[in-house]
Amino acid sequence: MNAPPNVRVRFAPSPTGYLHVGGARTALFNWLFARHHDGVFVLRIEDTDQQRSSDEMTAAILDGMQWLGLDWDEGPFHQADGLERHRDDTIRLLDAGAAYRCFCTPEELQARRAASGDESAFRYDRLCLSIPRNESDRRAAAGEPFTIRFRVPEGSTWWDDAVHGEIRFDNADIEDFIILRSDGTPIYNMAVVSDDVAMRITHVIRGDDHISNTPKQIMLYRALGVPVPVFAHVPMILGPDGRRLSKRHGATAVGEYRRQGILPDALFNFLALLGWSPGTDEEIFTRAELIARFGLEGINRKSAIFDTQKLEWMNGRYMANADSAQLAVMLRERFTSADRHSDDWWRDLAELLKVRARTIEEMAQQARPYVEDELVYDDAAVEKHWKEPATVAGRLARLRSDLAAVDEWTEPVLERTVRQRAEEEGIGAGKLIHPLRVALTGTGASPGIFEVARLLGRDRVLDRIDRALAALNGAAQ
Repeated sequence: MNAPPNVRVRFAPSPTGYLHVGGARTALFNWLFARHHDGVFVLRIEDTDQQRSSDEMTAAILDGMQWLGLDWDEGPFHQADGLERHRDDTIRLLDAGAAYRCFCTPEELQARRAASGDESAFRYDRLCLSIPRNESDRRAAAGEPFTIRFRVPEGSTWWDDAVHGEIRFDNADIEDFIILRSDGTPIYNMAVVSDDVAMRITHVIRGDDHISNTPKQIMLYRALGVPVPVFAHVPMILGPDGRRLSKRHGATAVGEYRRQGILPDALFNFLALLGWSPGTDEEIFTRAELIARFGLEGINRKSAIFDTQKLEWMNGRYMANADSAQLAVMLRERFTSADRHSDDWWRDLAELLKVRARTIEEMAQQARPYVEDELVYDDAAVEKHWKEPATVAGRLARLRSDLAAVDEWTEPVLERTVRQRAEEEGIGAGKLIHPLRVALTGTGASPGIFEVARLLGRDRVLDRIDRALAALNGAAQ
């Protein structure tokens, strides 16, 4: 799709909840499109629903976007600040005959709806359309409450959606909809169009749950005499069960994935591919690569499935290549005893574990034997590697003496010491290494045992062997 040089897009969340992954993906698609075309990405907070909006939710949305690296070029603007402009645009429509005042009360409308015999199919009967303008002005000046309705033209409304192709609505199925409430505040569709016109938005990229709003908004653009933007409606995100993604599927807010230890670049990459195809089987991309490849024509028409396991796999790839010092900062935040170790120690621990974990939270679980003093022995590991307690205890006791006497606590020296002890015992090195791993980590799987021992340090290694000996001797009796 050829885009004009003056691309301007917007992300317009309502501050009534946290930044959902669906909203984050919409923001991301807008951001990529703007960056691809050297355009402008506008952030607008749609906070006209004052009862449900909150500053806390606004802050959470902004924080989530900043964490993902979705920087905006203009804003954040607040829709509530544009109320006067919304009203002025509504009056323009009224003066042009494209809208009219409706003095029907809610009670009157409900009575006519009930009398229609099919309330769900009821359309406003245009009773107030026949009121002459001078009478309408007089009644309004006298203080009689009214709303302003848009006069839906005959025919149909259609557009060439950048994702779905031609979409057409029969105008006869759309009632003369309210654009200004009786309290003078605009209805959503009026406020959105007024804002998009004022902000010179050229492309509206949003979820396909807005498709039913689009014909109404196109009518308003045309009635205001302004160009209609390009619309691109992105299919919704589904859970693995094929139902709309919700909390029953697990985490849905960006902040929850952040707390679980998903890296921002990984979530960015994952969301970019959630319903958009780069035209290749590759799945790991830098932001620059995604910007270069992104286009609306690559957005799929079918709903995307949110695969948490794939996200964690992708996060693991990013973690393996991440800077260990940065990972260490996130890792140590998860421990109250973080200050007992140096920055270099934490960096080394992150370097040791990052290739074995898919999230920071998973890395933190693996880090517990290194950080905390308490050690719990895994039953399966004990059964497999300590099944002859007396024999294992004897070997570990002799190894302890060897380790206590080494001059340098380095990996080469530790490896040489362990292998020499195994040779003297007349056993393969694994017969000593596996029981030692259980003693030091409580598990049957860990990074290289010599790296583990070096990171734990001499005193903690000797102390853990002593604890293991106590457990083994107790089991042998």
